[in-house]
Amino acid sequence: MRRLLRIEGDPVPGAVFDAQNKLRSSIIISGIRCIITYLLVPIVTPLIGFMGVVAAPVSIVLSILAIVLGYNSLRRFWLADHRLRWRYTAFIAVVWVLLIVGIGMDVSHLVG
Repeated sequence: MRRLLRIEGDPVPGAVFDAQNKLRSSIIISGIRCIITYLLVPIVTPLIGFMGVVAAPVSIVLSILAIVLGYNSLRRFWLADHRLRWRYTAFIAVVWVLLIVGIGMDVSHLVG
């Protein structure tokens, strides 16, 4: 896993705190994306006609940002040699699958 994440050398001292901050950031971005996609868009779309056109691109951008932040936080967990790094790896893999499915649905909505 270290080779896949391009991590060399020994664990970095103090990286656990940084890893937890990166995790918090990626979860916040994912939460914002979910609020926009599943709460605001269905409520606001009937009121504003153009919102449906804007919603999918915004959701795609936020999903990509969440994927990048998730990757950064995963690297930090492994750099810190965090004791829960394998659990977090499984968790972030599930989140990435959900985000990729969401991106696929948004792209199909834009194309179709």
